[in-house]
Amino acid sequence: MNVEKIAVRVTSTGQTMEVVVLSRRPTGITVVLGEGVHNVKCDLSLTRNEMAYAGTIAGREIVYERSRAQVQADIDRLNPALKKSR
Repeated sequence: MNVEKIAVRVTSTGQTMEVVVLSRRPTGITVVLGEGVHNVKCDLSLTRNEMAYAGTIAGREIVYERSRAQVQADIDRLNPALKKSR
C-alpha cells in the first residue's frame, strides 16, 4: 500500500511539513498529522479564490498551496479510472 504524502505550510511559522493524505477530492482534502495514537485529522477546504486549501489544527492554520485545477489533475493522474466516462 502506497502512502500518499503532501507538503503543507504552517502560516504562523512558515515551516513546511509532510502530512499523510486520507482522502483527496476537488472540494476538500483530509490529512493526518502525526503517527500512532498521537495522530490528528484535519480537513482542508478550498479557499475563496480556489488557489489553495486551508484548515486549522490545534489553533494553527495550515495551507496546501495548490489550486483546485492542479488537485483535479493530480487525482486524474493518480487514478485515471476515476475520470468521468463522458
